[in-house]
Amino acid sequence: MFVLTENNSLANQFLAELRDKEIQRDAMRFRKNLERLGEIFAYEISKTLSFQNRTVETQLGTKTTPQISQEVVLVTILRAGLPLHQGLLNFFDKSENAFIGAYRGKHDDKEAFEIEMDYITSPDIHGKILIISDPMLATGKSIEKAYHAMLRYGVPSKTHIVSAIASRRGVRFIQARLPQCRLWLGDIDEEMNAKSYIVPGLGDAGDLAFGGKI
Repeated sequence: MFVLTENNSLANQFLAELRDKEIQRDAMRFRKNLERLGEIFAYEISKTLSFQNRTVETQLGTKTTPQISQEVVLVTILRAGLPLHQGLLNFFDKSENAFIGAYRGKHDDKEAFEIEMDYITSPDIHGKILIISDPMLATGKSIEKAYHAMLRYGVPSKTHIVSAIASRRGVRFIQARLPQCRLWLGDIDEEMNAKSYIVPGLGDAGDLAFGGKI
């Protein structure tokens, strides 16, 4: 597991702005900060991938440089995941992309809920690097369901899960249920409320990025 806040960097500033209820009023800045985090995660994940030397020709000669030799597929959960996904795509700009429509179903009397999924589009992922992004990792149910849904399209060689903020419970859930996946997190919060929202968290990432919904 990799957690950005374990070391001091600009990522801490971006995360603080994402949480700040005053700065959140600027939806464009909220989206931009998620995008920036996606770029940072892409850079860090790239260090774990396989490279091979390739020679490029300049106007004055040639230069051999290590370049990524694995195919990458970026997956996100609509709609909240789009800005984080865009940041990953800015750096993994040759990657293929998959999109999943998933959301929380109605809460019952005990505030429990199921994850509903009504849309998925994906390329073949067999043998490729899979990077699943969602800005909030609360219970972990959405990510688990998204991962198993993606297996319809092949078995990836490695799966990375990226979230800006996670709950401690969600981290334990994913580590227990998907031990084959590596977690890349901005920060970890210790609590969730009765409706399974991360506390202090930042609120509803989808609404903050794109406006409220009915």
